[in-house]
Amino acid sequence: MPIITNLDVMLAKRKMSLTELSERIGITMANLSILKKGKAKAIRFSTLDAICKVLECQPGDILSFVKEEDIK
Repeated sequence: MPIITNLDVMLAKRKMSLTELSERIGITMANLSILKKGKAKAIRFSTLDAICKVLECQPGDILSFVKEEDIK
């Protein structure tokens, strides 16, 4: 999929665990893990909003577009 997630990068930059993010935004660890691993098929704007507020970042810091031919 040409949309990749950089949630792990932002968590590392903020020195925050997935568990802490989960607790602060009220999203289950399982759902955040799916998003972090790039396995999510969709993300709600409310979830993206909550993540960006807690991590103090922009949606583009979390999601990136990569051409399929560049993925390998």
